[in-house]
Amino acid sequence: MHHRRHDSDELCEPGASLYAQTLRAGRVRHEQAAELPCLVDSGLLQPDVNDTDWLLPVSPAIALPRLLHAIEENVATHRRKESELAAVFGPLMDLDARRRAPAGESSGLVLKGVESITSAILGVAAESSEVFLIRRGKRFAEALDDGLRADLVVLGRGGRVRTLYQHTMRHSSVVASHFERYAPYDFEARSLDHLPDRLFLFDRKVAYVPVDDDPDSYLALELRHPTMVRYLVTMFQELWQLAVPLYPHTEPLPASDGITARQRAIAELLVEGETDARIAERLGMNVRTCRAHIAKLATTLGSENRAQLGYLIGKSGLLDREG
Repeated sequence: MHHRRHDSDELCEPGASLYAQTLRAGRVRHEQAAELPCLVDSGLLQPDVNDTDWLLPVSPAIALPRLLHAIEENVATHRRKESELAAVFGPLMDLDARRRAPAGESSGLVLKGVESITSAILGVAAESSEVFLIRRGKRFAEALDDGLRADLVVLGRGGRVRTLYQHTMRHSSVVASHFERYAPYDFEARSLDHLPDRLFLFDRKVAYVPVDDDPDSYLALELRHPTMVRYLVTMFQELWQLAVPLYPHTEPLPASDGITARQRAIAELLVEGETDARIAERLGMNVRTCRAHIAKLATTLGSENRAQLGYLIGKSGLLDREG
């Protein structure tokens, strides 16, 4: 049997077939699985401690969350690379902007000020038929009207818009009221706990990403380099696959053992040592709401103080579960 090499978070056709066969039979011999090392590497098969000649199947309910966790780690790596790229290219784009070379495929510009950024985005929107958007931040609701204009320009031309929000926006009456205006159009929205900062992607050719959120200097990068834009498109598509549908069809956020997805996200940041204020900022909520979630989490796990809560989160295996 010829086995194509692939990443451990991918299940090939021969591997899926043998895994299904093993689930039905209850075990498989080592030599039978020798040509498919991906099944062991991905944690789908494990040695039988009572008989080393055999391998036992790991339950799909356990294996799937592990594989999804690996994918989420890859997404996190992409996010870090995005931030690093923006930090490195910001000064370079600024230098190039001073030359004001004619805009082309490989050009990039630093745009300064709300008026300049909005004008550039609306100009590109007027010629686009597809937009990918990421919206997040404390001032998100205040900025919806400006962003909505670009959305409706594209939708009004018969285009399609796909938007990612943070989970906290699911309960926003402002967001809900804006969704009503999207009803006649090809618009879909999903949500995640963690998102990079704002992003506009037009026709997979032009991207706008924030550089500085200071209201006195608002800076954004306009990117047209095919490689950089393709990277951002791939990042968006990976986040989209992980996100929970929000509009036009809404799916509830998963919860297990009395702990919601929101509380699980907070638990993850608590273990990382983040403060209440920093957790609230990263998840797009106010500090009071954040502390209320932490209190509910502590009650559920039976914690009496902050130090004990971190210990109980780790001991409970909460962060190892699918969420």
